[in-house]
Amino acid sequence: MKQPKIVVIIPAFNEENGIGNVIAGIPENLVAEVVVVNNNSRDQTPVVARKAGATVLDEPRQGYGYACLKGIAYCRQMIVPPDIVVFLDADYSDYPEEMPLLVKPIVEDSVDLVIGSRALGHREKGSMTVPQVFGNWLATGLMRQLYGVRFTDLGPFRAIRYPKLLALEMRDTTYGWTVEMQLKAAKMGHVTCEVPVRYRRRIGFSKISGTVKGTVMAGYKILYTIFKYR
Repeated sequence: MKQPKIVVIIPAFNEENGIGNVIAGIPENLVAEVVVVNNNSRDQTPVVARKAGATVLDEPRQGYGYACLKGIAYCRQMIVPPDIVVFLDADYSDYPEEMPLLVKPIVEDSVDLVIGSRALGHREKGSMTVPQVFGNWLATGLMRQLYGVRFTDLGPFRAIRYPKLLALEMRDTTYGWTVEMQLKAAKMGHVTCEVPVRYRRRIGFSKISGTVKGTVMAGYKILYTIFKYR
């Protein structure tokens, strides 16, 4: 694959303080378009994203999966579709400049899906809560036992071949999005791998891990999704 067309999809809900940094950190010569999906933000997230050069879509239905699906629907309308889609969070906890590490196995080694693993990389102290670390360990352990696939993380920073992404027929609209993608890829025989990525304290307040309700709901949905596709 030479000079692939890469589109980045960034779901964003009230991330005005981080989204500009995220977009600025994406290597300009690597991607064709950065798409920020404004997921019902009540702050200046869409304004900041547009000023930073991103295409901004609005998805009023609250949910990480809803935002990702909106981005995919946008890609479907492109005259020249992307070769690779990269998903990235808007809170600046990931390092966007590491994107070449994620797309390299797809471009050079015929991999279909690459997960940026925080477990294999360096995590800044306090960047992940104890429930997050435990939840990742439990979820990836269950996936290994039930599906025979080895992952160390459900990290949101990931890259996937666009045709393979469409083949997954993604459905989840909230917290189960990442695990759904990994499970379906395993069941369909997609070639997957992980690469170590760095992870730092996010900018602002987490709407999921920062609340008891968000943590519980995310944990429930992830476990539900794991058993749903068994």
